[in-house]
Amino acid sequence: MNSPTTPTSANVKRSRKTLIIVLAAFIVPVLAAKLVLYFDWYQGGVTNQGQLLDSSMSYQSMQMTNPAPQLWQMAYLLPEQCDQSCLSRLYVLNQTHVALGRHRDRVTPVIITTKRSDTKALSQFDVDFETVRASKDMTAHLTSNQFVIIDPLGSMVMQYPGVVGQQQNIALGKAMIADLRKMLKLSRVG
Repeated sequence: MNSPTTPTSANVKRSRKTLIIVLAAFIVPVLAAKLVLYFDWYQGGVTNQGQLLDSSMSYQSMQMTNPAPQLWQMAYLLPEQCDQSCLSRLYVLNQTHVALGRHRDRVTPVIITTKRSDTKALSQFDVDFETVRASKDMTAHLTSNQFVIIDPLGSMVMQYPGVVGQQQNIALGKAMIADLRKMLKLSRVG
């Protein structure tokens, strides 16, 4: 006769089975997650419209002075020849700034110029854009007809490629507004 203190082989098997099930419940999800990440099967949701830039790009690293410290900036690299596309981009820059509404005082539009930039085009607008002279490092990283969002500390956060056409420029302006509103909502600086 079995005493209540000695385990039977059925109890031992049941205990082992329970232990294996409990361990599997913790180990299998971890292994599955590791496999998903290792084989790059996970496609995370991205809500930003622009392309994130390398965090090392800043006014300081490019030996430039920040034209609007403590403010977020929407910057545009002015090309050598400001054609209709360039004028359209300047218009979108101004309208994007206006469309920020109550957040407009936290953001300033900035024109980045080179020695050869067509600064005469700026006189066609009734807006006083902040301007800054680009360094060689900046012109190596940015192309003309490109928008860049810069944080209050002077780091370049996001860029938007040049597009052709009025509707594409308007869509790009809307994308910038969406991204800026998210950043302004999350930021305690600027």
